[in-house]
Amino acid sequence: MAAVTTAADDGFFDDEVAPGAVTNCLLWQAEVSRPRVPAPPVSDLAWNRKRLLDYHSEFVTLKTPFMDQALTQLRLTLLVNNRQRGTARRGLIVSGPPGAGKSTTLAELGRSFELSERRRLRGREGYMPVAFASIPPTCTPKSLVQVLARFAGIPVHERMTENAITNAVCHVLCERRTRLVFLDDVHLLNTRTRPGADTSDQVKTLAERVPATFVLAGVDVEHSPLLAGPRGAQLAARCKILRTPPLLNGTSAQKAEWRKLLQAMDGALRLARHRPGTLVRHADYIHLLTGGVMSSLSLLVREAAIRSIVDESHAVTKKLLSQVVLDVQATNAARATRRQRKGGPVT
Repeated sequence: MAAVTTAADDGFFDDEVAPGAVTNCLLWQAEVSRPRVPAPPVSDLAWNRKRLLDYHSEFVTLKTPFMDQALTQLRLTLLVNNRQRGTARRGLIVSGPPGAGKSTTLAELGRSFELSERRRLRGREGYMPVAFASIPPTCTPKSLVQVLARFAGIPVHERMTENAITNAVCHVLCERRTRLVFLDDVHLLNTRTRPGADTSDQVKTLAERVPATFVLAGVDVEHSPLLAGPRGAQLAARCKILRTPPLLNGTSAQKAEWRKLLQAMDGALRLARHRPGTLVRHADYIHLLTGGVMSSLSLLVREAAIRSIVDESHAVTKKLLSQVVLDVQATNAARATRRQRKGGPVT
């Protein structure tokens, strides 16, 4: 029986630890400090198989029209809140289907604001302009502030009460002049349950005690229990919703934006035998495969590039794109679109 060869056996991996999620301010600030410079041209002698695989695994972050819209709304909201003496500061909610790029948008908004604050506060130390928290499953008021405490580097032990942790978090965020707080996965907060309702109240308490602009993100938040009932109505009255839809490919303007994004991705590839413009030439096919969903598009292009490095063709082609097995959401959407085009029933 032939031995099974793994990626590790083939020399793809090394002992370097892959970057994980940003869970504290030190990791966040290190990520923001990492310069974004164009990768060397494909002819550069520094490229080898390992570097090519690593580069196309990480790839690049591309701005979408929605990111520009969200950045504009954030700047306006920050200005509205700048001298707000009351507690009812305005907030934003980034909502959309799974995989539409909500978390990436939050990271890009945070990065832009962090860099602008660093320029404004040049030479001053101890500030933490941005704070992040991802809502944990079965979230409680205490677990929410524990996540924020971990980000801020506040030591917390199990015997500390919710009130003590909340006071410590609010004190540190105020002391370190945090002006932007991101809460991701807020669709997990169900205000129809006691823990969800109490955590929603905790979010309101934090927003009142910390002079910062709060930006929430989650899956289809406008239809979630978070905005239901009296508690939800209070939150809805303070926040505007920014909907991040999949990129469309119908009108001439939509086609132009879609092809502009593909052209940028095509230009970021570092494959020796890749034909420039290939992704744009197959724009309609790629949209059929991915439905314009950013996470599916990213997977498609990155895996196709990595496949070409593994098989040593070093070029992304339509055939290679067709071999990528995408996520269930994209696969089901593509099948439904094909049936619709053929005039069959859409289930």
